[in-house]
Formats: sequence, structure tokens, C-alpha cells
Amino acid sequence: MKSTFHLSAMLRTSTAVVMLATVGLASAQTIKLGMSIPLSGAGANWGKGSEWLCGKAAEEIKDAGGVNVQGKVYNFECIGYDNKYNAADGAKVAQALVARDGVKYVAGSIGVAPVRALQSLTERKDVLLFTAAWGNTIKGPKFPLTFSQMSSPNEISEPMVSYIKKLHPNIKTVALLNPNDATGQEAEKVAKAAWEKNGVKVLISDWYERGTSEFQPVAAKINAAKADAVDLVSTPPADAGLVFKELKSLGWSGVKVVEVGTGADGLLATGKDAVQDTYLGAAVSPEGMDAHQKVLNEGVKKATGETINAVQIGFYDAVWAIKAAMESAQSIEPAQVAKVMPTVKFKSFYGETGFGGKAIYGSDQQMQLPVIITKISGTTLQEVGRVRK
Repeated sequence: MKSTFHLSAMLRTSTAVVMLATVGLASAQTIKLGMSIPLSGAGANWGKGSEWLCGKAAEEIKDAGGVNVQGKVYNFECIGYDNKYNAADGAKVAQALVARDGVKYVAGSIGVAPVRALQSLTERKDVLLFTAAWGNTIKGPKFPLTFSQMSSPNEISEPMVSYIKKLHPNIKTVALLNPNDATGQEAEKVAKAAWEKNGVKVLISDWYERGTSEFQPVAAKINAAKADAVDLVSTPPADAGLVFKELKSLGWSGVKVVEVGTGADGLLATGKDAVQDTYLGAAVSPEGMDAHQKVLNEGVKKATGETINAVQIGFYDAVWAIKAAMESAQSIEPAQVAKVMPTVKFKSFYGETGFGGKAIYGSDQQMQLPVIITKISGTTLQEVGRVRK
């Protein structure tokens, strides 16, 4: 029976990144890699950069001879849809990828709520899923086909807070702010525990709705708490910049933190000089990049107008991890590939790495990545420390 499912033209990305090649005299077969990503709203930068990096990894693999399994060669096609960072559109994307396109591999997904909608299908339909979403509720042995492609607050929060506390020992109190959704709610729990573990009292933990453009009321509430530090935890860069701008206008001048802050450009665009000296935990400084990393950074800048960040990098890494696991399993069946995934070593943006996380999640499904702490200085990011090499 022919499917009657239709997807709005606004939902699908304008183009799919198609990588086809001929190896020797035999044509390589194509494996679709799906993506559930925000391509509109405050998180659009994450989605657009992720889309480009998925395609770039597919191109590199094609140029290197493709994926070799049992004498056959495969290349990848990356297909992205806009989940708009919400559950309703996330469910539409899930149906598009799994039911309509027949995708058996998802190279990346963003947002706890949309990922939950996607995962409810992928685990049942034998689809391997990579996700940058941070929620503990989507990880662990109950989800054998799900793997994490980015460090979450579990990996970032406590090491980063501890590092900042050493830099600023006079921090005694902190105010927290998060988006009022599944992502923010799960990140808030981890962040609050991290600050309290380091002897810092959480005076206020507030929320805002995604899509908010007026942050004066929430900034006034945070300012009234008179905290030594403000941690915006999982707030996207553009929103974070607006919050810090309002706080500066109210006279607050403490230590600024965005634990999963992904880059300076979005913060600077909206916050201007109010975001100076902000510490970020999911950004990458162009300083010290090797030649290949610079190529990837420049590609993302052309696609998004901003420098590369850890959310986007996870999509590049996932494509290489899928290749490594397919070749290790000598299979393209997702269940077989998932079985060997925790054991493989693969090329990542940061160098060769693998999977871990069993102590936290109960299974080795988390990419092992460095925790890089950066600070905004002028119009650039400076790396101030690495907690995990």
C-alpha cells in the first residue's frame, strides 16, 4: 500500500547532501543517514552546521574509498529535517525519516523532546540512532540502538564548575536559568548538583519558554537574587546573549557561565560587550586548530556565519563511527552494527576515540570526548583549560 504521508516543504531541508561514487569498476551502493535537527529558531545554527558536517564526513569517506563490507562498497547520503526543537515536529520528522524514507541509521539528532519522539520509533524499528540530546532518560541498556555523539551535562557540568570555582574561589552563590522544556529540565538537575557539590549555594533556578524575545522580566528576577555567578546552563547562544545584556543594564557584574554554551558568535551578536569573559563548556576555540580542523571550521562558518561547535561536531564524528562499526561488524544491519559500536575506535574531530559511560548510564554508549572550557575575550574565544584530555 502506498504511503499517504506528506511532509511540509518548510519541514524538509532545501537540499539533501548526496554522496555517490564509483570505486573501481563497481558502483558503490548508498546508505541513507537521517538527521532530526532544528533548522529554524534559536537552535538553527546547530542544525545547519550539523547538516554541513554530516555531508562533509560522507564526502571524506567517499574520497577515501567508501565503507567496505563483505566485498561491497557503500557511501552515505545525509538527509535532514527541521524538528523545530519541539516534540510535535520531532514526531513528524521521525515519521518522515523512518516510515517514509526508510532510514536505518540516524547520524544525529538534537533536542530531548524531539529525540524522544524519534527514539520511540528507532528502537522498535531496528534503526541505529545517534543523538546530541543530553537527557539521561534516552540513554542506557534499555536503548541498545542509541548512542551519544556529544558530551552532556553529565560529562561537562561538574568538571567545568569545579574548574571555574578554582579560578574564582570567592563564588559562594549562583543563579541558574534554563529553557522550560525536557532539555532544560534535565540539564538543570545536573547543573544544580554540580554547583552544590562545589560548595556553592543555588539561590534561584528559573525558566523561560523557547521563542521568548523579551528577557527583562527574568533578568530582573535573577538580578534581585544578587548571586555571585549566573549559569545559563542549556540556554542557546542568542538567548544567552540577551539575558546577559539585560543583566548588565541592571548593574549585575558577576561571573558569567553557560555550561553547554556552544560558541561566541551567537552570544556576541545579541549580547555585545555584556558577554565579555563568559565561560563556555561546549565551544571550540579556533586557536590551536590543526589544518583539517580549520577546513571544517571554515566550512561551518560559510554554512552558518558562526564558528564550529561541539553540537555540530558530533554529526561529523557519528558518520565516522558508523563507518568504523560497519567495517568491524562486516555488516550493514543496524542491530549487528550496534553490537560492536561500543568496542570500535574511530576518527573524530578531536582525534581517535571510542565509547564509554557505563558507570553513568549502565552501558558504553557515550562518545569519549574532551571537556574544553573557553572564555569570550573581545570578539574571539580563548581556551582556558581542558578537564579531560
